[in-house]
This record gives sequence, C-alpha cells and structure tokens, in this order.
Amino acid sequence: EFNHHLAGVFLLLIGLSEVRQAFGWPALSWTRFLLPGALAVGGVFLLIWSDHDSWPIGSMTFAQTFFGGDQEILQHKTYGVLAFVVGAVEFLRRLGWCANAAWMVPLPLFAIIGGLMLFSHAHGDHPGAHKIAWHHALMGTMAITAGSSKLVSGWRARQLATERSYWELLWASLVLIIGLQLLIYSE
Repeated sequence: EFNHHLAGVFLLLIGLSEVRQAFGWPALSWTRFLLPGALAVGGVFLLIWSDHDSWPIGSMTFAQTFFGGDQEILQHKTYGVLAFVVGAVEFLRRLGWCANAAWMVPLPLFAIIGGLMLFSHAHGDHPGAHKIAWHHALMGTMAITAGSSKLVSGWRARQLATERSYWELLWASLVLIIGLQLLIYSE
C-alpha cells in the first residue's frame, strides 16, 4: 500500500502543476518540472522497491526478475522503466530541447498504455482481489481518458495556438483524481 500512496503523492504534485499549466498561469512556472521529476523519481523507486523478492533488493536475479514469468513483477518493472523514460523525455521537452511535436506523444501514450496494463494487473492470490481489480479498472479507465485528452490537447494546441484547451484541464483533473484514489488506496 505504501507504494500506491507514494504514487498518489507524486500524481497529486503532477496534477497540481498540470492544472497551473492548463490555466496558463505564469506564476510558479518552475512547477512545469514537477511532472518529469516525479515520473523519473517514481520510476526509479518502482524499479528498485516494487517487489521485495525481485532484483535489485531481493533474492531473485536480474534474469529471474525480468524473464522469470511472474507477470506482476514484470508489470511493476515495466511501469518503472516507462515512468523513468517518459520523465526524462518530458524534462528535455520542457527545457525546450525536444521541440518537435512528436516528443509530446510519449506522455499521453504512457498514460494510455499504463491504463490498459491496469486491466490485466493482478496482485496474485490476494483476499481482496475483487476490490483491487475494481480499483485498477477505475484507475485504468481514468488513465486512458487522461492520456487521450492529453493527445487531443496537444493536437488542438497545434491547430489553435491562442485557445486554452479544456482537454488540458481534463487531463490535469484526471491526474489529480487518480492521485487522490491512490492516496486512499487499500488492499
């Protein structure tokens, strides 16, 4: 549960910074780096501490962790890698080093893929499996919707450079809601 709560804190930080961006508030412009920072730090945390029996902190080797067939461990590690890579891309993009429109795609694609992965994510033979599956389905649906709205927002920003996008606000709001859900998550 700690990992879910920590992810909730990160998503709340991301959501608040994205709300600022959605409204176009120039104050606190440094918060644009909260999203890439939280994703990168969260990704590293997930890679290391997501599963206590797996590499690098558990008894499992690297090969057993990534090629051993445990879908739960593999999904956690995949989330970690994706979060770190997307965080790095977003950091470079927000610095202005990756200005091409194609660099806007990894973030919403990560949300969509992560949301889809939640529909098949299970925590083994757990007594609260039904409740966990319901939480994952709800988060997955919101993540897919959030990612889709971010994609539309990026497209609309290119089409209508002067108009603030409601899609951007939907993205930020859903990130906040997912963060709140993770903050109160229990198994």
